[in-house]
Amino acid sequence: MRLVRRRLPSQQDAEDCVQETLARAAAHADLDRNRLGPFLTSVAIRLCIDFYRDVERRRRLVQRAALLDAPGTTEEDVCDEDFGRWLLGQVRQLRGREQEVILARAAGISTAEFARMHNISIKAAEAAFTRGRARLKTACQKALGDRTS
Repeated sequence: MRLVRRRLPSQQDAEDCVQETLARAAAHADLDRNRLGPFLTSVAIRLCIDFYRDVERRRRLVQRAALLDAPGTTEEDVCDEDFGRWLLGQVRQLRGREQEVILARAAGISTAEFARMHNISIKAAEAAFTRGRARLKTACQKALGDRTS
């Protein structure tokens, strides 16, 4: 018990380790009684090492769990991200101005700002955006229709 208690953080952990060591000794059918002391010492030390490995593994799991709680990691968010990649592929198939204005809007640029940047009227930019959005909507409906059939 003294050997284990010095290596583990709490009395309860030390008692658990000693109990596990004794259980393993009792379950070991071919244990040489002359080597019982070294066997118990070796098992107890290895269980202490396992304790700290488990502590470290749990710490890493908690870190990963904290990352999973971050936005973008629920199943719905993963599906949304995948849909976003698919939709971006569809945007890349749009023609000229429609593609440009959709990508600009996705980047947070307003339609009016896009119009100013490209020296076109706001109406022309809005029309290109509306056409592009309609084409994307049709592509989504077609893809969903294909999956359900």
